Amino acid sequence: QVQLVESGGGLVHAGGSLRLSCAASGRTFSIYVMGWFRQTPGKEREFVAAISRSGLTTYYADSVKGRFTISRDNAKNTVYLQMNSLKPEDTAVYYCVADQSPGALAMDSGEYDYWGQGTQVTVSS
Repeated sequence: QVQLVESGGGLVHAGGSLRLSCAASGRTFSIYVMGWFRQTPGKEREFVAAISRSGLTTYYADSVKGRFTISRDNAKNTVYLQMNSLKPEDTAVYYCVADQSPGALAMDSGEYDYWGQGTQVTVSS
């Protein structure tokens, strides 16, 4: 099992940058595929990004490709989401997720076993 705690959310102006962090408990962090989802009231959860166990492979939603970068530091049990060129439509609660039994990087929220509490990101125009 793993516990996930997000941090780094806040208020930023359009065009600005923000870096989210997700700290995981335990000593088996490297066995999990990690990812990020986001959600706003009245909308379904939206896949944002995922990263392989080794960190060598990443996958992004088209809406954030070229602007966001996911990375991980297995020695620190931490995954990051660097968010650049932020837009008002990026406003959402961002969730860190972990998949213990990956076959491949997944966009389906049902594939992930663990979820963090979420951190609010607000982008003003």
